[in-house]
Amino acid sequence: MSNVVDRHLNRPSAREDLEHAREVPLTPQSAAASYRLAFADPDFLLRDELRPVRLQLELLKPELELQEMAIESTVVVYGSARIEDPETTALLLAEAEADAATAPDDPARQQEVERCRRAALRSHYYTEARRFGQIVSATTQVGPTRRFVIVTGGGPGIMEAANRGATDVDAVSIGLNITLPHEQAPNIYVTPELSFQFHYFALRKMHFLMRARALVVFPGGYGTLDELFESLCLIQTQKVRKIPVLLFDRAYWSKIIDFEALLDEEVISPHDLDLFHYVDTAEEAWAFIREHYGLAPDSVMVAD
Repeated sequence: MSNVVDRHLNRPSAREDLEHAREVPLTPQSAAASYRLAFADPDFLLRDELRPVRLQLELLKPELELQEMAIESTVVVYGSARIEDPETTALLLAEAEADAATAPDDPARQQEVERCRRAALRSHYYTEARRFGQIVSATTQVGPTRRFVIVTGGGPGIMEAANRGATDVDAVSIGLNITLPHEQAPNIYVTPELSFQFHYFALRKMHFLMRARALVVFPGGYGTLDELFESLCLIQTQKVRKIPVLLFDRAYWSKIIDFEALLDEEVISPHDLDLFHYVDTAEEAWAFIREHYGLAPDSVMVAD
């Protein structure tokens, strides 16, 4: 974030006062925690009573950064962190098959081969997510104001693929990471200036939707389902404007979620099934979004 100079020239800025505070002679009084400037005191800011302030900061910091980077609108890509690229899955499958060949009667090794085969089959989702990132980014990021910028959760798998697609065509993309108990790091394809880390899931979810013009949801687990259903609920209740929600691979989603059963049980209305649509290719997803917003046909070449 750029440094902001206090416009009131008759008084020092907070930054200047912080520098002055560091120059105070060290005494028991100046070394006491109570003497720290409130905004420069991590222990104070991390108190339970300061949670409302932290929520505000977590909303404001990314918002200011996105404004400075001229991010006007986004396309959100959700999906599993566990789906790997075709090259990796092919290598792992070859290693598993070679290992199993040394002990053909070992059921554990045969099971590993089967697991790697399934992972290799799922890797086409990575390819499509990467392709989608390429198409959207190459078509829309052509001026000073950045529209339809790819945004993901910033992690591996489908998220990495979509960010990678934007990088393939020299476009920016956003990553909204979340702190988790296990190791978590942003994938290397997120634009560094647009790589954010969140403590609060709620604020992260707000930033996903604040600029969203479409959601493309690839196969995933609990996290993906949570993001999908929260988004559908917000659209259903008109807490956010209706935008395209595209579920990638009808066969997968029809197996995982029985939307028709929800309708049969009368816990949703018939028109609630119109809140989302199925797509099977990156090109089909972008065509739906483009037609929804009346955008001109694609005119920019997309890298292979």
